[in-house]
Amino acid sequence: MGAIIDGHILPQLHERRLLRTILAPAAHAGESMNEPLDHAVTFAGLGLAAPVLAGIRDAGFASCTPIQAQTLPIAIAGRDVAGQAQTGTGKTAAFLVALYNTLLTHAAPAGRTPTSVRALIVAPTRELAVQIHHDAETLGRHTGLKHAVVYGGIDYEKQRRTLEEGIDVLIGTPGRLIDYYKQHVFDLKHAQAVVLDEADRMFDLGFIADIRYLLRRLPPPERRQSMLFSATLSYRVLELAYEHMNNPELVRIEPDKKTVDRIRQIMYYPSMEEKIPLLIGLLRQSEAHRTMIFVNTKRMAERLEAVLHANGIQAQALSGDVPQAKRLRFLRDFHDGELAVLIATDVASRGLHIPDVSHVFNFDLPQDAADYVHRIGRTARAGADGDAISFACEEYAVGLPDIEHYIGHKIPSAPIETAMLATDLELPEASPEHRRGPRRGGPHSGRRPRSGGGGGGDRRGRGKPHRRG
Repeated sequence: MGAIIDGHILPQLHERRLLRTILAPAAHAGESMNEPLDHAVTFAGLGLAAPVLAGIRDAGFASCTPIQAQTLPIAIAGRDVAGQAQTGTGKTAAFLVALYNTLLTHAAPAGRTPTSVRALIVAPTRELAVQIHHDAETLGRHTGLKHAVVYGGIDYEKQRRTLEEGIDVLIGTPGRLIDYYKQHVFDLKHAQAVVLDEADRMFDLGFIADIRYLLRRLPPPERRQSMLFSATLSYRVLELAYEHMNNPELVRIEPDKKTVDRIRQIMYYPSMEEKIPLLIGLLRQSEAHRTMIFVNTKRMAERLEAVLHANGIQAQALSGDVPQAKRLRFLRDFHDGELAVLIATDVASRGLHIPDVSHVFNFDLPQDAADYVHRIGRTARAGADGDAISFACEEYAVGLPDIEHYIGHKIPSAPIETAMLATDLELPEASPEHRRGPRRGGPHSGRRPRSGGGGGGDRRGRGKPHRRG
């Protein structure tokens, strides 16, 4: 029988290595996994194939991040790896570089047809799949490999035709991948590599049965390379790794640290009527550029979009029921800098890599403590600095103790100065308030609104967990 950790019986296979990783996570390959490496590891020094190095140069990379420095030597040597690191630390580049090097240094299996994929990358969300494909097109530009991305909600026949034309690297979400697989649009019998990205998120979204279905259609673990990356290597993720991988090496980068030091966190305690004036005042002061604002409800996202537009700030709301084509256009415009502010429910709090996000606002504090970390992780990515500004209003302040307990420290707070509040607010033309006529104390003629919108946008779910958009 295997060891028992936290009441779970661990498989005897690899038990010693697993115990070493769980009980002493700071020891791995002679380096501390909780501190930066003593020396900078460069991609040029890893012995990568020339086409892979060319793609790395195109992406502007030179030195490896900690997760790249510790996982790439393992993967380049052909071994399986399960990596844990904070969001925005370069996990996508780590597995793409390793995957390309594997495919370029190992010939395609004999008898492979064009619709038999050589590598499979599975992501939990459409947005993450699209982002991985975007990065793959850059890093794999010189490899000669064909890429495709498939996901639900859009372009069913177009995606199908792309697969039928033949591809090497297939990226997708579980549902759409299984749909095409069952129709024999592609097969997995010659796959040489598989990547599971955001493995913990797969569990959260209920995809684990789909993941196991796909993994069982691949060649046996000893005949392929497997890579798994996750924000947490929980017991259930480790169990998945040891069931479907070949003696994986576990790498943890700062596993006990919840937030990045480079994120400047600040908490304000506005009244409900101060939330919108404070938000607009701070947006103006920061000259909003690539700013993300998180809210808890679709209704509030739409209301903020209208209010910001009325006050001269270009913003778009992104929630769960925005059509996929429009969603991708918003993300592309935001990524390209054509859209200054993106308002999002928690549908966008994970799985997105958007460079140079300078500010993240928690207009509504999240109702799940882990979502606070995922939200503010949109800024200060890949070594950059960033600001995370949160509002603890009377509606959602109840969740603050859980958030601070989860991240392990108290969030610094600051008083609200009168000068920080915008006093020249305009009502959106199409708002219900405008059609009814101004309310006493409404946001017009220099007066602050009676209700600034905090949780008052939709109080029906007060005190109940909100279903993610």
